[in-house]
Amino acid sequence: MSRTFVGMPKFQVGARHALADTQLRRNLAHATRTIRAKRGAVVGEVADWEELRVKGAEAKDRVLSNLDTYLVELEARLVEAGATVHWARDAAEANGIVVDLVKATGADEVVKVKSMATVEIELNQALEAAGIAAWETDLAELIVQLGDDLPSHILVPAIHRNRAEVREIFLREMGKVGRPAPEGLTDEPPRLAEAARLHLREKFLRAKVAVSGANFAIAETGTLVVVESEGNGRMCLTLPDTLISVVGIEKLLPTWDDLGVFLQLLPRSSTGERMNPYTSMWTGRTEEDGPQDVHVVLVDNGRTNVLADVVGRQALRCIRCSACLNVCPVYERVGGKAYGSVYPGPIGAVLGPQLRGRQGKLEQSLPYASTLCGACFDVCPVRIELPDLLVHLRTRVVDDHRGGLPSAEALTMRAGAFTLSRADRLEKAQNAATGVGHLLRGRASLGRVPWPLSAWSEARDVPAPPRHTFRQWWAKREGGRG
Repeated sequence: MSRTFVGMPKFQVGARHALADTQLRRNLAHATRTIRAKRGAVVGEVADWEELRVKGAEAKDRVLSNLDTYLVELEARLVEAGATVHWARDAAEANGIVVDLVKATGADEVVKVKSMATVEIELNQALEAAGIAAWETDLAELIVQLGDDLPSHILVPAIHRNRAEVREIFLREMGKVGRPAPEGLTDEPPRLAEAARLHLREKFLRAKVAVSGANFAIAETGTLVVVESEGNGRMCLTLPDTLISVVGIEKLLPTWDDLGVFLQLLPRSSTGERMNPYTSMWTGRTEEDGPQDVHVVLVDNGRTNVLADVVGRQALRCIRCSACLNVCPVYERVGGKAYGSVYPGPIGAVLGPQLRGRQGKLEQSLPYASTLCGACFDVCPVRIELPDLLVHLRTRVVDDHRGGLPSAEALTMRAGAFTLSRADRLEKAQNAATGVGHLLRGRASLGRVPWPLSAWSEARDVPAPPRHTFRQWWAKREGGRG
């Protein structure tokens, strides 16, 4: 059975393991620096970039304010164009629909276009349990699948792997599920890409069913849009007899004109390109051209719960560009697996707890997986106020724990409030601290401190108290002048 994110530990535990992996940190630092530089160059060419960001945010907010209307409009246009529309309230319902559709064709395998939604609902695992093989055709997704791994980035799921590791995976695993890697395969990127093409070609030509997601769904026309860089998506969308598209209900755009804004925002923000090499659009079924049995599964899976939060709903603007991951100092150091979700980085820290709820320790920890530096908002193409959302969710987590026995953190805050509420208490505490400062004899740090403060000192240096308070220093200074 393929690996899943189920049972992942809270963020702090996953982050600690990731920080100990020096190869992972080198891979991430190199990849994120490269993507940041490419994005910065192409965004700098656009004089009205901020205006485009505003237009993108307004279009997504228009969808979210009228989602019920636009969904009905999308369904009507799709049905008119010959597609069959299915509605899924949650992951189990969506998986059941897709499995039944594939079984109805008699196929025992599908080829897949890269899709975050299908990873979110764990469709591959559901298909596997039903005896149906799901072949990932995106290069990075193929690497993750062959390595029995978990994705760690929205755009580049195998960003935590370097090319030497990819070569070893291809040599070891490709022959087990199809055409083996060529003899003498090197770790040069063109040779690795060629090995993937040769391996996948037989699957493209053989497959009767394809599964895709959609970057955008245009309510006005019923058109679905997929943007990609390799051409594998185009093969999946045109060769098989049956096409099943799994689409989150927030992926809508109101009109065809709105698409023009996002086709400028998305490639620059994600891959650092002026436009994607492959932009595929299809509207239902076209007689004697492409798949003749076309299905669209519209998935909620927690999205209406997010929509109900007037502050948190702006997370549904997300177009999955991954720009926020590439600038986040936390993500760059720990990678995506520590977030325990298909959506890592700043957007994952707000989207995960909202989609899945805040009942688990992982979901409660994610809003704290940030320094609140604000770099994520600066690069977000649809102006999601990610730092504000993180603080908003932190407040919700604290509210969830009100009542009952106070935590060590709550006790510490109460002690601080008691001390700081009166000047005489503060003065006594300061005098006690300076006594510790004298005992340390000029040391800059306390080192590891006992529980419960050890949770702080494990990841940070705790400065040693000063040997004099400001008042003591001032009194000595003025007394010396007299």
